[in-house]
Amino acid sequence: MALLAVAIIVAIAARQFRLPYTVGLVIVGAILTLTKPDFGLHLTHDLIFDLILPPLLFEAALSIPWRELRRDYFPITVLATLGTVIAACVVTAGMIWLLDWPVPSALVFGVLIAATDPVAIIAMFKDNKFKGRLCLLVESESLLNDGAATVLFVMALAWAQSAGHAQASLEMVTTLVRIVLGGVIIGAAFGGVAILVAKRTSEHLIEAALTTVAAYGSFLAAEYFDVSGVLATVTAGLTIGNLDLLSTNEKGYLSLKGREFVIALWEFAAFLANSVVFLLIGIDVAAVPFESYGLRVLLASVALVLLGRGLVVYPLSLLFHRSRWAISLREQHVLWWGGLRGAQGLALALSLPPTLPLRHEIVVVTFGVVAFSIVVQGSRCLFCCEGLGFRRGSAAWQLRDTRGNAKRL
Repeated sequence: MALLAVAIIVAIAARQFRLPYTVGLVIVGAILTLTKPDFGLHLTHDLIFDLILPPLLFEAALSIPWRELRRDYFPITVLATLGTVIAACVVTAGMIWLLDWPVPSALVFGVLIAATDPVAIIAMFKDNKFKGRLCLLVESESLLNDGAATVLFVMALAWAQSAGHAQASLEMVTTLVRIVLGGVIIGAAFGGVAILVAKRTSEHLIEAALTTVAAYGSFLAAEYFDVSGVLATVTAGLTIGNLDLLSTNEKGYLSLKGREFVIALWEFAAFLANSVVFLLIGIDVAAVPFESYGLRVLLASVALVLLGRGLVVYPLSLLFHRSRWAISLREQHVLWWGGLRGAQGLALALSLPPTLPLRHEIVVVTFGVVAFSIVVQGSRCLFCCEGLGFRRGSAAWQLRDTRGNAKRL
């Protein structure tokens, strides 16, 4: 209740100062640490994975239409898969070369920090009524590279613990296929069953309960079978959203009242999840002894993450330069600067076994990178967008050309 009360105050104040709500939560959480409050909660792998991630992933997936996703599937897929690999390799190589980290530790850190988590940016988009293609690129890439990074993390950790044996490397290929396909199948099954059962009732409370089972049930079932819970929940959300919630057909699987209630329910659930996780990030980050690891380590890590993101966005965008998927340079700037790191990276870092070399250093550096990306990048993204020429609009982002004419994205 105390966390929720603080979140409400921060939400009201953030609008007054034109500050992204989630950025305000982190800053206030860090300030609260000075008073040494006891909220009874701290960030753990289980808290983030079992409680926080499902509503955030599910709510985001519900609002992505197949039609728009299919239109930009190629750049989204390339950025989320190949881009995640490139970012992980850049960070891994940099940690080995600059900081003399052992290869297993550098690889694990590079993979867990590779996925973007632009919750603060998406919140800023919604608060300022920004819509359009750029929002789709940012949100869709984030959902997919969350799954890609989780899969790569499992493989990297298995390799690190097996000391790179060839047999283990062969097993990782089959593990990759099993984790990806298993997550997608479980998510599609939960989403499909939920809307089929919902067809037999017109009670909006039951319909909402079914989506709750789909969101959390798909995640927990996938984790139980050692496949990707992230991909399972995203798939369940996409299935329910596109087969019903986003449908223009009035005779859908859910009643009209049920559709409205489900959308409002998951917006509220995402608000609660964001409130808890970003306040706790601020509280726990302020308690991390960064000074004992040296400013050089933290600055080098932040610089490598930004460099890795830049080497993903700009070179890969050139692949689509002369195609219908072309990404403008201004959009690329937002994709680069808006590639924040957040809850998933922290959850993966906190799940590392104590036997991994430099395990504590990885956790501390991850907290430092997340704090920088949320506070510095998140707080400046709105001004960055407006400085690049993006304007608020109810239908789409508008981009002003040199003659002042508005172009729809």
